[in-house]
Amino acid sequence: MDLLQGIETGILTAFTWHALMYCFIGVSVGTFVGVLPGIGALAAISLALPLTYYLDPTDALIMLAGIFYGAQYGGSTASILLNLPGTATAAITCLDGYPMARQGKAPLAIFVTAINSFVGSSIAIVLVMGFAPLIAEFALEFGAEDYFAVILLGLVAASTMTLGSPFKALAMVVFGLALGMVGTDVNTGQFRFTFGAFELADGFSLVAVAMGLFGVAEIIANIGQPQGVLQKVGRIRFTDMLPTRSEWKQIAWPTLRGSAIGSFIGALPGTGPGIASLMAYATEMRLSKTPEKFGKGALEGISAPEAANNASVQAAFIPTLSLGIPGDAVVAVLMGAMILHGITPGPNLINDQPQMFWGLIISFWVGNLLLLVLNIPLIGLWVKLLSIPYHLLYPGILIFICLGVYSADNNVFDIFVVLGFGILGYLMRRTGFPATPVLLGFILGPILEENFRRAMLLSKGDLMVFFESPISATFMGLSLLFIASVFMPGLRARLARRSPKFSEDDD
Repeated sequence: MDLLQGIETGILTAFTWHALMYCFIGVSVGTFVGVLPGIGALAAISLALPLTYYLDPTDALIMLAGIFYGAQYGGSTASILLNLPGTATAAITCLDGYPMARQGKAPLAIFVTAINSFVGSSIAIVLVMGFAPLIAEFALEFGAEDYFAVILLGLVAASTMTLGSPFKALAMVVFGLALGMVGTDVNTGQFRFTFGAFELADGFSLVAVAMGLFGVAEIIANIGQPQGVLQKVGRIRFTDMLPTRSEWKQIAWPTLRGSAIGSFIGALPGTGPGIASLMAYATEMRLSKTPEKFGKGALEGISAPEAANNASVQAAFIPTLSLGIPGDAVVAVLMGAMILHGITPGPNLINDQPQMFWGLIISFWVGNLLLLVLNIPLIGLWVKLLSIPYHLLYPGILIFICLGVYSADNNVFDIFVVLGFGILGYLMRRTGFPATPVLLGFILGPILEENFRRAMLLSKGDLMVFFESPISATFMGLSLLFIASVFMPGLRARLARRSPKFSEDDD
């Protein structure tokens, strides 16, 4: 079946009344789940999975996928308005989206993220449609050493994402890696760093860590302020949302670059939108002529990551549908849903189930258009959250956080974890240590360790394996360039300050 026949089959499948209905339900639930802090797409899809047992497999997959990419749209809303990342990927959006909200530019920020999310998704959908076999073949060539190298590059880039000390950021990356080691060793089955606490057998909850470091820390930082950092919001006009001509030019290239990065990273099995948004943000900081404005409300700081994480979500279906390898943790649940319905993802899926494959791809277009139509009119409603009195809003948010953390694993221990990380996040804010590198190190640490062990096993302990493969050697070289670009200017400045002293002593 060629491309045009596939598109025709997809249109006939995706534009049936029941497929459209389930697509609408999926993206609506996804948006709502994304806006609510502490829940996320993974929990929502897990809860919705039993409801799909009696649905047509294609309709079920369309609805679950809609929840997935719909949550990416909604996740940026809480990040911008309240500094609460509804998803881990939205943590990057907090860095510049929340400062924009404090400057009274919340409508503009949410409008830009909606547009960039649509553009990023659209570009990735084109890649899924036209280049899935080629990209999947390239991703299949990645070995353990290549995955280690690309993840290491993401972590090194995380140390450059702060305007403060890169040494502090690097220390926080290492701290995040240490947190990721807590729990059961995958290879030996032994408990590591649990200190006798059985609740830590599965490690720290990602939702608890993210909500604590960002959400609870923000609440603690603003205790006692009658209005906090919230703005008085009047009537939201459509003109308040629209970027100016110069702002359109400002976000154009970051959006395209973020879409390209997200499409590439998302197509790699085992990665996800977290790495994509991180690398997109770091790339824009490197390319910007004014990197000092990042973290203070830069449009590029929300444009590139939002385009990247939405492109990554769509591109994550490439290895899943083509190879049967989940491109993301949430996609792994979607793949489980397919298996429950008796459908095996893999190289034969396109030929054996053309209606499902192409119907799902076309539903991505439909769903993203629905999200654009849904989100832009609701911007005024979301921004109205800012007019709620501080002393009423944040206790409610704290309750949502606790409910969301508890509902993820039905574990009371996680509530104490989120409160503990909230206090830690507050202390980090006061001492100038960034929280985002901790979260990224925590997410990527287990994947980094797993691929390092696998590479060492296959190479019999030879560290040069990371420089023998062209792919891993390229990423390792980029990591070294990142490190050099961060630390060399400071080293030069220190040497320049010391050189006059040496000359005076010689005299």
